[in-house]
Amino acid sequence: MSEATNERPVFPFTAIVGQEEMKLALILNVIDPKIGGVMIMGDRGTGKSTTVRALVDLLPEIQVIENDPFNTDPSEALGKNVEITTIKIPMVDLPLGATEDRVCGTIDIEKALTEGVKAFEPGLLAKANRGILYVDEVNLLDDHLVDVLLDSAASGWNTVEREGISICHPARFILVGSGNPEEGELRPQLLDRFGMHAQIGTVREPDLRVKIVEQRTRFDEYPQTFRDEYQESQNALTDKITKARALLNKDGVSLSYDFQVKISQICSELNVDGLRGDIVTNRAAKALAAFDNREEVTAQDIFKIVTLCLRHRLRKDPLESIDSGTKVQEVFSTVFGY
Repeated sequence: MSEATNERPVFPFTAIVGQEEMKLALILNVIDPKIGGVMIMGDRGTGKSTTVRALVDLLPEIQVIENDPFNTDPSEALGKNVEITTIKIPMVDLPLGATEDRVCGTIDIEKALTEGVKAFEPGLLAKANRGILYVDEVNLLDDHLVDVLLDSAASGWNTVEREGISICHPARFILVGSGNPEEGELRPQLLDRFGMHAQIGTVREPDLRVKIVEQRTRFDEYPQTFRDEYQESQNALTDKITKARALLNKDGVSLSYDFQVKISQICSELNVDGLRGDIVTNRAAKALAAFDNREEVTAQDIFKIVTLCLRHRLRKDPLESIDSGTKVQEVFSTVFGY
């Protein structure tokens, strides 16, 4: 008999078999949100949304101003006396059919005109501030909405304008998108705005497939018992992420000038447009070193993350497919002498 539960249980992150590339990209974005989010592309039924939603259990706690719709950091209260509370970093799901008003928020024009008050109804971007915004099947989302999301993620602000009235609020969030490449790719200009791009495929090894099926069956029948089995490893991973964030926040990780030059050389030889690739690769390498509780980035750190950071920046023709990573690894080997 299945266990009863009031809330829909989440599959434990540490119980997920394989898909190491996707899991690493998600963890590094939690450690350093300025990496710029991650786009996950893969076949149907490969655990994309399960893995992203499993991340919610690992998210550290943050301090916010109580009853604030934007999860504002108390340090930004500018000397005002405010009530402070602690919440888990929020994760917000953006439905595929969401309207721009639902995403950005709305202004009550009638109230503004009659009472002279800027009456603002916050949207999903306000709710996701200082958290994670997840868009499943992002490649099917209206291009205009994708532009809005990426602009807000890049600038850290959301501006709503209606009938000459303008309201601006912070919208700093990690944008996570997932999709099936068979249903269409994102435009290269939009892909470039994602910090990382993870590609996942269907597990082919029979033994692993059996293990995945068995785990899923056990979780569906006895979700809480299954979650309890992984509680210790979940807590350990949460602590590791929290310590990595703290180490990174106090500038405790260094990246040598020589490695910075080599990263830029890789981007140059791959003909990557702009400097986003350089910046993201630098940040991701530092985040990985912090995750391993090290104060210095190694060449191995760069090797592990360089494909995630650059593979989606190589396309010049929208009809071209995204490189599997071979080209990036070849150039890395040449530059680093591996």
